[in-house]
Amino acid sequence: MQYVAMPTFDIRRNLATEQYLMNNNKLKLPLLLFYIEKPCVIVGRNQNTLEEVNQKYCRENGVTVTRRLSGGGAMYQDLGNLCFSFIVDADSQQFGDFKTMVAPIVDALHEMGVTGAEVTGRNDIVVDGKKFSGNAMYTRGGKTFSHGTLMLDVDTDEVTKTLNVPLDKIKSKGIKSVRSRVTNLRPYLSPKYKNITTEEFRDLLIKNVLGVDDVSQIGQYEYKLTEDDEKKIAELEEKFYSNWDWVYGQSPEFTVKKRKHFTNGTIDARVLVEKGKIKSITFFGDFFGTHLVSELKEILTGCMFEKDEIEKALEDTDLNQYFQGIPRDDVIELLTV
Repeated sequence: MQYVAMPTFDIRRNLATEQYLMNNNKLKLPLLLFYIEKPCVIVGRNQNTLEEVNQKYCRENGVTVTRRLSGGGAMYQDLGNLCFSFIVDADSQQFGDFKTMVAPIVDALHEMGVTGAEVTGRNDIVVDGKKFSGNAMYTRGGKTFSHGTLMLDVDTDEVTKTLNVPLDKIKSKGIKSVRSRVTNLRPYLSPKYKNITTEEFRDLLIKNVLGVDDVSQIGQYEYKLTEDDEKKIAELEEKFYSNWDWVYGQSPEFTVKKRKHFTNGTIDARVLVEKGKIKSITFFGDFFGTHLVSELKEILTGCMFEKDEIEKALEDTDLNQYFQGIPRDDVIELLTV
């Protein structure tokens, strides 16, 4: 078995690397991948990104948002989290059998003191009934990869802040995430591992999965990405994980109801969004204005449903003519998520 320890902390690059290695036939299977990333949210293949993610919080705090190829729910990750992937021949693995696929990781955790770790439900690994790992699978071209998270020391407060969408009414056909009680692994590790870094945690897992005696021996099994690999990975990153259309445009059609009372009236906006763009928008309320709000529908239809694009579409429009006495910034904030 070979492994790849990805050199970047960018989730978009790491997911592109995972995809590239899965589609590459020059490496022998099974292949084990590990990656660590800066704060980010990854939504599942069939989810509505805008419904799952607190866009305002992520935008203001530099949290990267992207979409993965596999299904499952949205998840928050940071430098206290370790991701792992197994890539195997599809014929050797029953799709959906997470328990078998992640067994080497669970066994390695047992060796490190987390003796209560077990696979439960459909795709979670838990300890004391609390989840520290979510997993997802994807099959293509005769190969299957199963990737999962390991919460060593994640800032759990950020999970709530990034994944809790403000309480506006959103209705869509996207597959919604199910929130679980979560925990970090650090408190469950043996005393000698209590203070390890995420990188040291990764190397210990590799040692245990490979069955070697010491971390110093794992290097002989490592595959290092070549310059040609990096070039092709960059192309995949641009095509998918850094591409607005992939991250947002793949979201199913959904409707948003945004309503707020201001000193000079109440605005109630109903927005129909398709492929991440405004398909239709209607305004209700007791506000005053010298212009018909139906004119705004013509301006905003076809606009990407995100703050920067809505601001750009309305930059030459005097919103006071439609919503007299209501501050421009407040109207734009109302129209975004």
